[in-house]
Amino acid sequence: MATVELTTANFDELTGGDGIVLVDFWADWCGPCKRFAPVYERSSEKHPDIVFGKVDTEAQQELGAKFDIRSIPTIMAIRDGVIVFAQPGALPESALENLIEQVEALDMDDVRKKLAEHPH
Repeated sequence: MATVELTTANFDELTGGDGIVLVDFWADWCGPCKRFAPVYERSSEKHPDIVFGKVDTEAQQELGAKFDIRSIPTIMAIRDGVIVFAQPGALPESALENLIEQVEALDMDDVRKKLAEHPH
């Protein structure tokens, strides 16, 4: 599956359901973002069961503000509607694959239980 452009119009719909969604916050002027794009694209082809979304922080400033994105690229992982990872910086392909494995291995019942115990 190729990457999907995420906007304020489709973000909640695509990230709120079951399954895994990775989000790449990027901008056209960002060199590291451009170097990371082919890595992200290759991973999207290896994992057709995962939604690989991209948020152009210039065009979607509201989403960047909502998630307090201060540095790009920032990678976010959402599973079953819960943000389970968010970190600035481009990842090497091996680290991105490792992140995907970790997100796939999460016990979401345990994650939700911990969130309920420690609401922000």
